[in-house]
Amino acid sequence: MGTSKLTQSKKDSFKKRVFEVIQISNVSDTPSRLFDDVLIVVILVNIVLMFLETFDRFEPYRGLIDALEAVTIGFFCIEYALRIWTADKLYPEEKSHAAAAWRFIRSFDGIVELLTILPFFFLSGFVVFRMLRVVRILHLFRINQAFDSFNVITSVLYDKRNQIASSCFIIVVLMLASSLCMYSAEHEAQPAAFQNAFSGIWWSMSTIFTVGYGDISPITTVGRLMGIVISFLGVGVVAIPTGIISAGFVERYTEMQASEESHDLNIHTVIVDMDSKWIGKSAKEIEETDGIAILLAKRGSAKIMPSDDYRVAMGDALAVHRINALKDVEKERS
Repeated sequence: MGTSKLTQSKKDSFKKRVFEVIQISNVSDTPSRLFDDVLIVVILVNIVLMFLETFDRFEPYRGLIDALEAVTIGFFCIEYALRIWTADKLYPEEKSHAAAAWRFIRSFDGIVELLTILPFFFLSGFVVFRMLRVVRILHLFRINQAFDSFNVITSVLYDKRNQIASSCFIIVVLMLASSLCMYSAEHEAQPAAFQNAFSGIWWSMSTIFTVGYGDISPITTVGRLMGIVISFLGVGVVAIPTGIISAGFVERYTEMQASEESHDLNIHTVIVDMDSKWIGKSAKEIEETDGIAILLAKRGSAKIMPSDDYRVAMGDALAVHRINALKDVEKERS
């Protein structure tokens, strides 16, 4: 009985170690850093091979390209299997390993990895399904997800999502209105270019976004006057989401600087050691269970503005703020 428990403990420890290597980007952990470097190389090689396949001049090297692609896909298969195997460490709140594995499979990362692998084995004979290989390009996000810039971008877009959606709605309304107006003004003069109300959508898009392809243009006086007005409106309307996003970046970096320089007693610095129960947990889980918000994280030389999906690794230096100020920050140690 004791031997069985010891064996199970070793297996669980080994699984946890595999999870830390493949899931948590820790620059101070050599195997984890090496895995990240190899993953970046494999992703880039796979994408380069996908582009090389489209060049006729590389047809004599088709065998080598296919072989290298098979190697990279094999790496993705192993990684996918390991992520499913360690899913219970990624989602410890799930009641069973099967539930955790299913949650990973239907997550964004799980879907991207699955759609990367499947076309190579089953769908290569169908043109439509071969287009799924384009999903591999989404792997590039994994290269940048550990960096501060990516976390800032995603957090700003999420925080400003309502304002961005409202500005995009205004743009759509302006496109539809300008298309209808231009149809009314230009249909009789050039029925081939403006056949119906929706045929002006292409013109309104190129005008509002100041692309100006020139393949469709008004020729009547009224149409040209409306084109001038719509062009001016387009410049102002398109600038709205740009201003919202720019303001969001300024706010986010101001928060980062303030959290870095603040000497407020409610802000503490915590170094995550091997005994911490936070290892592997996301910032959102820590906030919900312990009432502590992670304001800033330092992993090696990289400073990160944590998103909800940011997962704590051993050796991280965290600037934390206690939501419930009466609790002592040392409670995070088990």
